Amino acid sequence: MKIAVVGTGYVGLVTGTCFAETGNKVVCVDIDQQKIEKLSGGTITIYEPGLEKLFHRNLKEGRLHFTTSLAEGIAGAEIIFLALPTPPGEDGSADLKYILGVSAELGKLLQPADYKVIVDKSTVPVGTAEKVRLAILENSNGNISASFDVVSNPEFLREGVAVDDFMKPDRVVIGTDSEKARKVMGELYAPFVRQGNPIIYMDEKSAELTKYAANSFLAAKITFMNEIARLCELLGADVDMVRRGVGSDDRIGKRFLFPGIGYGGSCFPKDVQALAKSAAEVGYNFKILASVMEVNEDQKVFIVPKIEKYFNKRLAGKHFALWGLAFKPNTDDIREAPALYIIDALVNAGATVSVFDPEAMANVEQTIGAKVQYAAGQYEALDHADALIIATEWSEFRTPDFDMITQKLKNKAIFDGRNLFELDTMRQLGYHYESIGRQVVSPH
Repeated sequence: MKIAVVGTGYVGLVTGTCFAETGNKVVCVDIDQQKIEKLSGGTITIYEPGLEKLFHRNLKEGRLHFTTSLAEGIAGAEIIFLALPTPPGEDGSADLKYILGVSAELGKLLQPADYKVIVDKSTVPVGTAEKVRLAILENSNGNISASFDVVSNPEFLREGVAVDDFMKPDRVVIGTDSEKARKVMGELYAPFVRQGNPIIYMDEKSAELTKYAANSFLAAKITFMNEIARLCELLGADVDMVRRGVGSDDRIGKRFLFPGIGYGGSCFPKDVQALAKSAAEVGYNFKILASVMEVNEDQKVFIVPKIEKYFNKRLAGKHFALWGLAFKPNTDDIREAPALYIIDALVNAGATVSVFDPEAMANVEQTIGAKVQYAAGQYEALDHADALIIATEWSEFRTPDFDMITQKLKNKAIFDGRNLFELDTMRQLGYHYESIGRQVVSPH
């Protein structure tokens, strides 16, 4: 098949590359000339494990192309994926200007005799498929209503393992009432579900809601465990023990039960917000989601009062090392990353911060500039630091050189927002160690 993918962000680039990997000819379209030049020249523009190898292979084999021209991109394409950003508006609703703008342009380009399936791959509110259809029709020069169908095909990719998620999906959701579109989409996804994982067909609105419901439920699960962690600290319980006991229940499961300093990224924050807004628009007060958002905002800086207490509320003039900037490991995505909120709180209190992250340093520097010092490595970040703060659970942080940490830190104090270390280990090493939902370890 020939496929066009409009948008080359995380979703668009992974989608285009993975479809090319199964033998399709894919053209990715983006209005960013500089990005298209980089991609065409073989420079990948995001960090995603496993993607670069597939990207270079399909670029070399001529199955993957890039252009800034929408007309060129969709020429001859049977399927057009819209993988465009849907940022939150001021009121929390998803902003559809990019999707509807491209839809209007498609209306001017589609021809009556050239059937195409237009696919909403972006996370969009219920009713967007119909808005896309109307935007295309309103901008067409003739009767093209029979020459296209609009399908909702939400993505369920986790940054850091997006390639595996795409190539081996646990399910594919396709929202359409058109048998013709259903057949086209079924053929496209057939190579990805050979092991028997389902393609689930439903109407467009149900497909759109499925994505929001899934992300919001996971966000609620994370937030619930963060609240349990807070309660553990007050009661003297250990959240790790509670997590294991709860996660062993098959009805609940082990995933998304790890407490920490809140969720971030490009999906959970805006999707929870957008679902709550969609509910409000039809007169429903989604109370659980309101609580999830409130707790998560507090959780992002939950570790700061612990630091303040240790330093007797005198953070002015203190210098901190912070490991981890991305909202999760194995990505360079810093959108809504808790680390940025911690940095703001420390700097506003008069402290300075030296940071290190394996992949996200450039993105942070582009976002906040000289607000922090950027270290060349994780141990260089410790120079002259009064304490170490851990904000992202990168694997290389899990078994560090504690002798080096002790040598460099002014105080043997670690504030761990991701519960990387065992309490007994930190006790034996003589550290003051504070984590989330567990005992405070202190040599005093």
